[in-house]
Amino acid sequence: MIEGHGDDAYKYKDIKSDFSSNICVHDSHTALMNHLAAHPELISHYPEPEAWTLEQMIAEKHGINSKQVIVTSGATEAIYLIAQTFRLCPVIPTPTFSEYADAYEHLPYGQILSDQLPSILWLCNPNNPTGEVYDQLYIDRMMAEHELVVIDQSYENYTDAPVLSPRWGCSTPYSIQIHSMTKTYGVPGLRLGYITAHESLTEQIRRHLRPWSVSALAVEAGKFLLQHDEFICRPDLHEAGRLRDCLHQIWGVTIAPTSTNFMLCKLSHHTAAELKEYLAKEHHILIRDASNFKGLTPHHFRIAAQTPEENDALVDAIRCFMKC
Repeated sequence: MIEGHGDDAYKYKDIKSDFSSNICVHDSHTALMNHLAAHPELISHYPEPEAWTLEQMIAEKHGINSKQVIVTSGATEAIYLIAQTFRLCPVIPTPTFSEYADAYEHLPYGQILSDQLPSILWLCNPNNPTGEVYDQLYIDRMMAEHELVVIDQSYENYTDAPVLSPRWGCSTPYSIQIHSMTKTYGVPGLRLGYITAHESLTEQIRRHLRPWSVSALAVEAGKFLLQHDEFICRPDLHEAGRLRDCLHQIWGVTIAPTSTNFMLCKLSHHTAAELKEYLAKEHHILIRDASNFKGLTPHHFRIAAQTPEENDALVDAIRCFMKC
């Protein structure tokens, strides 16, 4: 497991604005909490060994077969399951989500993979931390070059750019899609994700599933959320664009193009760690030090747009820091 993801407010006192996590915030989960509170019997019984009822609902939502769906304890469990199942040489473009590479470092001894093997390409789409979205033509080209392409679509609801549908993904035995209910509904504490893929692939992955890996409360929450599209996170991409434009005007700060609510930034003369400490202690604002992403530098940080008021406060605080 990688240390140094965002959302580490527990390390600081009195954080008032958290830009470090990409997940949508400021949404109420009262209806979900009330629903779970009405089912206290769930904690007294084992959950389904595999989340079959939730898999069926997901399949119906996407118009696919339930055998083409595997519910997991968050998208991260899906990553480790896929790495364990398919003993192919991993190709991981950088910078991207660090858990892809970490999943291979934790394979049991004797399963280290040779670069002479056929390859499995890992794409985060939209990509974390850059916010880049890969189009269909690019993915088609990659599928022709690799034995298997894994497309992590955890942030698929965080962009207006077109992303691939599960129905398309299930039509080919050369791609696997990962989805995150954690991010779709802004419920990271539940740990809920799922895989969609051709049945020939899910059949292999299913052999590595641990029984009861998804709790009864998480399954019930997933079933509830699937019936309430109004709870899907919809980032304000217009406001994100405004924040990016404001940051662009600060000397010494550059921001990469993004198609999402989050963006990768770089300081010219200071480190991200210095900025992070300053913002946390002086302004009670938290950002993501992105220096531990492979391919990035100590000068890179990542933020996700918040409310207009919080965004303005961040811009003012960074401007003050750059003048120090």
